[in-house]
Amino acid sequence: MNEELKVGIGGFGAIGETVARALDDGIAGLKLVAVSARDREAAAGRMAGMQAPPPIMGLAELAEHADIVVECAPAAVFGEVADAAVAAGRIFVPLSCGVLLERQDLFDRVAETGGRIVVPTGALLGLDAVRAAAEGEIYSVQMVTRKPPKSLAGAPYLIENQIRIDNLDGPLKVFEGNARAAAKAFPANVNVAAALSMAGIGPDKTTIEIWVDPAVERNTHNIKVDCSSTRFDMTIEGIPSPGNPATGLLTPLSVIATLRGLVSPVKVGS
Repeated sequence: MNEELKVGIGGFGAIGETVARALDDGIAGLKLVAVSARDREAAAGRMAGMQAPPPIMGLAELAEHADIVVECAPAAVFGEVADAAVAAGRIFVPLSCGVLLERQDLFDRVAETGGRIVVPTGALLGLDAVRAAAEGEIYSVQMVTRKPPKSLAGAPYLIENQIRIDNLDGPLKVFEGNARAAAKAFPANVNVAAALSMAGIGPDKTTIEIWVDPAVERNTHNIKVDCSSTRFDMTIEGIPSPGNPATGLLTPLSVIATLRGLVSPVKVGS
């Protein structure tokens, strides 16, 4: 590729900073041109050591400067970055997949503006296999998530339903339903379920259980897929990010791999 694609990152937390530093270190074909952050002063301080610290701007401004807009911001501000990126015909890389489920209008809009929506694999193993299976017939997709209490602490669903998860002496199932309902209940915690549903049979047919388990130290997802072409069972044990236990260390690496895939002349996997 002769010309670099410019990248803007919406959100400069645990995920955004990791992605920004990888771009700053150098990825052929990509250039970091801007980031956004709620606390601009703190973000500027965390850029210490970067070779070319990017300017900090508002979420909606990113699309004015970047070819690729990565969203790793709080779910509450998803629309600010998503609407601008899609309207400008950019490549939009969202991590708040749970919110994306509720914004089906973006899929129609992006087709009109000539942009693209590229959802990273994130912490989910085997998403390419689920996508391939969906080319045939999928009978069922079931997911059971187990997380340590710190990974779900403060989730609005738990607060609204007065579900206490501190001082547990054993595992507690806090949710059972489909992926669409799970995404609404835990917008910051089950983006993997939303991505799984989009790759497979949709959010209304993908079932999920969420457990809080004081005995586990990692965010654990067990997924069972039954379809016309194959049947598989996979388990992922993601290490929670020290900076944000609601997400895993693999998530920013998945974003980096996704960005590389957009410019690499060789792509492995479907």
